[in-house]
Amino acid sequence: MLQVFVSMGLFTLLGSISPGPVNLIAASSGASAGFVRALPHVLGASVSYVGIVWLVGSGLNLVLLANPAIGQVMQYVGAAYLLYLAAKIAMAKPVARQEGAQAPSAGLMLGVWTQSLNPKAWMFASSGVSLFATADPQGLPVLLVFCGISGVVCFLSVATWAALGTLIGQWLFTARNQRVFNRTMAVLLTFTVFSMLASL
Repeated sequence: MLQVFVSMGLFTLLGSISPGPVNLIAASSGASAGFVRALPHVLGASVSYVGIVWLVGSGLNLVLLANPAIGQVMQYVGAAYLLYLAAKIAMAKPVARQEGAQAPSAGLMLGVWTQSLNPKAWMFASSGVSLFATADPQGLPVLLVFCGISGVVCFLSVATWAALGTLIGQWLFTARNQRVFNRTMAVLLTFTVFSMLASL
């Protein structure tokens, strides 16, 4: 059974540590506000991902498979929201920074919404549930374990991106560097969204 748990963790790690909308926003929040103030976003994204895994494992996946139009609408709504966030990041005005001053951070609800509307999260949750939970005769207990492992691994992965952003934050004390960073993050987020749309 331990081998199955390790496989669940590695599978979730592959999905949650790779560049994506949630991680890019975590890095941006860590860079502008610091690691501790980015943690609400990290927590919101992680709780949301556990909710997605639970919903998919509880049968929502079957509803979406039976009604593909609903899933497609959800994916396009999610993509539109992520593009809106990319535009906000790109147009963010540089903050006058002083030693010890902190910019506003991405909050808990932004983490929840970003993850909830993230097509990548739904795709990985669906694959993981199909791989681990539905194939196991124990069903619900395995789904609960998968939800728990997914939450912990997701939290650590997104927190890693927030920490990387915090390290970059030392470079952002000039308005020019802030603009370059924000626009780079916005371009990466936009590229990520269009890559996901291309695979639909």
